[in-house]
Amino acid sequence: MGNICRSPTAEAVFRHYVENAGLVEHILIDSAGTHDYHIGDPPDSRAQRTAQQRGYDMSKLRGRQVDESDFLKFDYVLAMDKANLAILQSITPPDSEIQPRLFLEYSHHFAEREVPDPYYGGADGFERVLDMVEDAAQGLLAEIRQQYFAR
Repeated sequence: MGNICRSPTAEAVFRHYVENAGLVEHILIDSAGTHDYHIGDPPDSRAQRTAQQRGYDMSKLRGRQVDESDFLKFDYVLAMDKANLAILQSITPPDSEIQPRLFLEYSHHFAEREVPDPYYGGADGFERVLDMVEDAAQGLLAEIRQQYFAR
């Protein structure tokens, strides 16, 4: 929604995995919110602290709002929950080859398909988000490797 909790967490985790895979020169990664609440703001301090404890750096990330150009720039446009997915679907250009999907479609260990918003909860919510994001990010990277880098 505001690009300060779930999405930047996913960006930081996925960037870390892409760097470790040696694919940083080939994969463009960014996160954005569907709302304009926190444009230019850093990620939530609780999200940053939780990510830092697992070795992910979110300190340089800043909130931005998604726009139609994202559907031209990226091969994947992913949402954390169904409400944000509906917003993304409503702004998808009619001629776009990219259709938004839920990030957790790439998860192998969670039955849920929505990453819960931890903003109004405690530290355990941020831990749960990170668990879900790590799993889905691994699945997403595996799909990208298979689709674009398999030989």
